[in-house]
Amino acid sequence: MSSREKHPGKAEFTEARRRVSEHAYHTPLLTSRTLSERTGFDVRIKAESLQRTGSYKIRGPLNKFPQLTEEQRQHGVICSSAGNHAQGVALAAAIHGMKAVVVMATNATPSKIEATRAYGAEVVLHGLIWDEANERAKQLVEERGLTYIHPFDDLQLIAGQGTVGLEIIEDWPEVDVVVVPIGGGGLISGISLAIKSINPRVRIVGVESSGAPGMLKSVEAGHVVTLDRVDCIIDGLRVKRVGERNVDIVKRAVDEIVALPDAEIFDAMLWVMHHSKLVVEGAAAAPIGAMLKGLVKARAGAKVVCVVSGGNVNLDQLRGLKWN
Repeated sequence: MSSREKHPGKAEFTEARRRVSEHAYHTPLLTSRTLSERTGFDVRIKAESLQRTGSYKIRGPLNKFPQLTEEQRQHGVICSSAGNHAQGVALAAAIHGMKAVVVMATNATPSKIEATRAYGAEVVLHGLIWDEANERAKQLVEERGLTYIHPFDDLQLIAGQGTVGLEIIEDWPEVDVVVVPIGGGGLISGISLAIKSINPRVRIVGVESSGAPGMLKSVEAGHVVTLDRVDCIIDGLRVKRVGERNVDIVKRAVDEIVALPDAEIFDAMLWVMHHSKLVVEGAAAAPIGAMLKGLVKARAGAKVVCVVSGGNVNLDQLRGLKWN
């Protein structure tokens, strides 16, 4: 991150809210009686699984695209994505009348590939993980003159994702703790800055897969760490290298990062489907998993929000899983 760059503040988040709210939903904050009883907290679920495209990922592009130059808009945009960023970019580009090219890993969820194409984007399949798809996207930037839209290491996207935090504070000003999943770090960067611009006393807890703890390792090291290997099959959490801007923000605005295995996240995924009747994808279930395993520490009765970031489930991953 350049020393000249400035993190989004209250004014930037307010302006992002204006742009985003024209096209995205203000998603509900749902009471979870069962999770509250299980944990001893007063728990609510921020249901971004009910957002347009099925995840929060449309918010960032909706904030960024109106700020592109006319030349950039005419040439179009490109991104790489495990799936949700792809759909967010594709729909936001269609809304703003722009061409979109999306590079996805070859093992991306088929339903996400189909949905991205349905929004009008050109889909290019390359590599097995996001990092490999991302390298191909950068090559296409040079070949076609497209504007690259990073899925998380972008301040305008971070401001757009932060509108989730503004809605949480608006709907529940008394909130004590907000628990957020971490893949590359865009969502938690935006939510933590947005919430703390209004109430710095709110505690922000991030949740990663223990098989891909890129943010935790980077914060501990004080700089971005590229993982040697990733032992994670949850696409929204399967990132070898988190964003530089995201690490900088997380060090400043996130109070704690916890991690748990994929198996426990999948257990939480089935648990929330069973008890809350919400369709929740793997990454989105990570905060629920952290709550069920007692990894989120707070006083008894604390007001806690779990950000359920998306509902685009890979049904193939559910086959063979058992909920206890």
